[in-house]
Amino acid sequence: MKTLHLLALTAIAFGSFSCTSIDGVSETSAIIEEGVPGGEFAETTTITATVTGIDASKRELTFVSPKGKKFRTVAGAEVLNFEQIKIGDQLKATLTDEVTVRMAKPEEQLSEYATFEAEMAKRNAKPGMQTVETSQAVATITDINTKRRKVKLTFSDGKSKRVKVRSDIDLSAIKVGDRVVIRVTETVAIGLEKP
Repeated sequence: MKTLHLLALTAIAFGSFSCTSIDGVSETSAIIEEGVPGGEFAETTTITATVTGIDASKRELTFVSPKGKKFRTVAGAEVLNFEQIKIGDQLKATLTDEVTVRMAKPEEQLSEYATFEAEMAKRNAKPGMQTVETSQAVATITDINTKRRKVKLTFSDGKSKRVKVRSDIDLSAIKVGDRVVIRVTETVAIGLEKP
């Protein structure tokens, strides 16, 4: 799923793919404290490919993955510095999702927000881009199922989701009305580099 998402973002930067079966490498990590609800979770997916063909008149690029899969893409007009791309350049696309979940303090003032930042490659550099999207949501616990160790989280838009509670969490310390803060940061970096 993350690889497909990464490919979609790469397609935005470099055009659409005729073949989207590229192999990605994923790494995950989690930082949790025993007995404390929530924690920090991260997943990073990286795909790489080598430029093996350039049709400048069509702005078309041909790539090959480390496992030999070929794909083509058309670099749209928004891809600056197309002329800097050379045979043998390495495409590297990295998607990092970081999620922090924690219980809100009883009287804590909280807000929900979403921010987006983007940076494109400078003139005369290899094409590339980086985006950072951060959002924070606050959910209220509206039901606790102690037998199944699940809580129902209801968000400000009225949607709700039941989530499993880790076995090391004391459910008697959690009550209906408690709030949960969820912050998600997604960073996407796409670029072409000399090998």
